[in-house]
Amino acid sequence: MLTLHTAPLLRLTPDGEPVPDHAVVVSGDRVEAVGPLSELSGAYAGARVRRWPGTLGPGLLHDGPLPAAPTPRERVYALLRRGVTAVLAEHLADPALRAAVDRSDLAVLPAPVPSALNPGRRADLAVHDADGACLVTVVAGRIAHRRA
Repeated sequence: MLTLHTAPLLRLTPDGEPVPDHAVVVSGDRVEAVGPLSELSGAYAGARVRRWPGTLGPGLLHDGPLPAAPTPRERVYALLRRGVTAVLAEHLADPALRAAVDRSDLAVLPAPVPSALNPGRRADLAVHDADGACLVTVVAGRIAHRRA
């Protein structure tokens, strides 16, 4: 199913300059297209539309030990609440933690890789408000966290 994600602002990279009135089209677990909302709305007229407040951008890489929490599942969810969609393998030596990460579909990377919203890449997205709080985390095309 095609989903068009849009927000008032969109960043192509975590530190990129935000642009208004842009969107990301997701097909399954991949980014299908990125561009002006007006163009993508017409080109993908049958897509489900998700309108988010805040700034939409690529999911974040967590490059340190996972946050402390009582269970591996809660440690992973703490990352999702921050907009994290990828972790470094070196921080997953505990088999229970690795299993929780695998169940969540977080990307496990051998080394840091720059994240960006580009067609063909895995659909890992995050929406943050003006204060930096994560509102939504999309992992491999599915919503994994949504702030109530």
